[in-house]
Amino acid sequence: MTASEPAFAITTAASWSEALERLEGDERYDAVIADGDALPASAGEVAAIADRAALVIVVVEPDAEHAAGWLRQGADDVLGRDELASVIGWRRVRFAIERRRRGAHGHAAHSTDPGTGLPHRRQLVEHLRQLLALREREPAPMAVLALRIEDASARDECDAAAAAALRRKIAVRLRAGVRASDVVAAIDGDAFAVLLGSILTAADADRVAAKLVAALLVPFSVGASERGVAVAVGIAHYPHDGQEAERLLRRALALAAAAPAMAQAGPATARDGAGAERAAANDER
Repeated sequence: MTASEPAFAITTAASWSEALERLEGDERYDAVIADGDALPASAGEVAAIADRAALVIVVVEPDAEHAAGWLRQGADDVLGRDELASVIGWRRVRFAIERRRRGAHGHAAHSTDPGTGLPHRRQLVEHLRQLLALREREPAPMAVLALRIEDASARDECDAAAAAALRRKIAVRLRAGVRASDVVAAIDGDAFAVLLGSILTAADADRVAAKLVAALLVPFSVGASERGVAVAVGIAHYPHDGQEAERLLRRALALAAAAPAMAQAGPATARDGAGAERAAANDER
């Protein structure tokens, strides 16, 4: 890029898993440049990358049919190797980034919860589907946490503003309590979900749940008063509790609905009680 053009963070990757790991890390990238001659075309993997950054495919000799195939998979542009080394090629990379940003801005208005700015249920499910597509090739445990918040969405008309402020503060604490690669979503007025896309063991999800509940049980300052909430947690593990996005989320939500809400100490999940497990199973049917 020339000095007069804006600077972007661009990375290259030798595999789809490497690209995804970089995009899920702390550093933010605007574009990924991938070797289309070496990497297999995969709709799920390409979509998972393109969901986070502009994806530019580089091949030795692109032809119309080859390029169209990559574009249908979700890539933003396809360049020849000689083109990438030219000013025109880098400008095409810049244009791909700018198109992706404009599209993401428009898409965000339809894919986020207006009260918290978090992804809503449909967006969470789509993200989970993309990760599950990657897990088919590279199996690894994941977990979905559902948190049911009592009194966080009271419909007291005289306190609507305070209830909305409380819900926003809950969202902030949840987002601050997980990694940048994890996804926090607002499911409805009194439920949130957290997608832990990469864990080592099932116990990791339990520890994250305990950490989040501890954070939420600290009273919130809303206006001139303090407000407390009670929290119930449900945890669905991949692949043990399901291998489909909607099923995993429904499982976690059902477990949270069945678990008693705690107002003082760590989470009580429906995994701890046979009666709650049965209630959750009935709710999933």
